[in-house]
Amino acid sequence: MTAAKRKARNAQMTRLSPAQRKQLVALRKLVLDTAKKTNGVGTIEEAVKWGQPSFLTRDSGSGSTVRIDATKSGGTAMYFHCQTNLVETFRKFYPDDFTFEGNRALHFDGKKKLPEKALRHCIALALTYHARKAQRPS
Repeated sequence: MTAAKRKARNAQMTRLSPAQRKQLVALRKLVLDTAKKTNGVGTIEEAVKWGQPSFLTRDSGSGSTVRIDATKSGGTAMYFHCQTNLVETFRKFYPDDFTFEGNRALHFDGKKKLPEKALRHCIALALTYHARKAQRPS
């Protein structure tokens, strides 16, 4: 991430509540830690897409972009490409662990602990989405 993009991201963070900032930092750490521990993902590129911190598997091309942001309700969310089946898959695995927004996002209460184990699994599925799709028989 360039210095200018880092400065823009930091400016965005100052407008958030302390709980939202803390949770966004935790979500970022989860994405980066999960990427390091997931085979085939490689280096994560951090960027800003649609005004949101975004995580791309540009080098390996293994996954779908993951974005995070604060929500108007005081919580946070993790966003996924809406034309994938990722959120549908997460809903099947973890129907009671998350609040879902259609086929594009997982929402988190800013005052509650993140469901870390389930979230790591969902992040790994997103970061390997294209690699797994390529392995499926036609």
